[in-house]
Amino acid sequence: MHLGDIELRFLDLGNFYLDGGAMFGIVPRPIWEKKAPPDSRNRIRLAMNALLLHAGGKTILVETGGGGKWDAKHRDIYGFSESDPLPAALAQAGVRPPDVDLVINTHLHFDHAGGNTRLEGGRAVPAFPNARYVLQRAELEHAAHPTERDRGSYVAEDFTPITESNQWWLVDGETQIVPGVSVVPIPGHNLSIQGVKISGGEKTVFLVADLIPTRHHLPLPWIMGYDLYPLTTLETKRRWISQIVREGWIAVFGHDPDSPAAFFRERQGKIIPEPVDLNR
Repeated sequence: MHLGDIELRFLDLGNFYLDGGAMFGIVPRPIWEKKAPPDSRNRIRLAMNALLLHAGGKTILVETGGGGKWDAKHRDIYGFSESDPLPAALAQAGVRPPDVDLVINTHLHFDHAGGNTRLEGGRAVPAFPNARYVLQRAELEHAAHPTERDRGSYVAEDFTPITESNQWWLVDGETQIVPGVSVVPIPGHNLSIQGVKISGGEKTVFLVADLIPTRHHLPLPWIMGYDLYPLTTLETKRRWISQIVREGWIAVFGHDPDSPAAFFRERQGKIIPEPVDLNR
């Protein structure tokens, strides 16, 4: 897809599995299982959705997925593949890891930042040696000192090597990264998660990450049990869904395996996702 001078490509970074009840919070299983049928372990299939941009003379990767550093125990729990799908997805787009100029992490949870690094001789090193990694400053600070509730969502090997190599570009609040590409706070999942807004040619694509992880989370009360601040999520969703509908943006869900991007259409008081193929 082209947005003016910006070239945008969707990257599928593979699937993983999380507990369905946790993914849908207070929504009862008899309701959510009609939308996302669970497996025998009560897990639902989720995607790790990413974007590749060519904008402002830069090659920009938005999200890096789960990576390939998982041991057998965690691959069994989460269903991660044995190898990182990211290098192959980039190669299919004609991009090598050294070609990437900027990596934007919406936040540092393992399913969004696992591909930040790779193993080399048993040690985690930056996967993109020439890139600056864009992140909210508060998120890096929180990742280093998480709460007991979200400690399991952070893996130090995903971000400590970036600190050691001095590759962070830390921002505070809404920030333009290159012309047409900005990061904006979308708090609720945690306080320092950011969305990515890409605008050009009178079109806007907005990656909403874990604010609306799948199209099934469009109803305002459908909020993940993983969210640290669910009432903040509620108000953040109310604000951004309204704007996406009103201005005709395309939203990119963080984890929808079947419909990663969609217009939001309001019909009879409900918000209906209209799927969009970003790679056409």
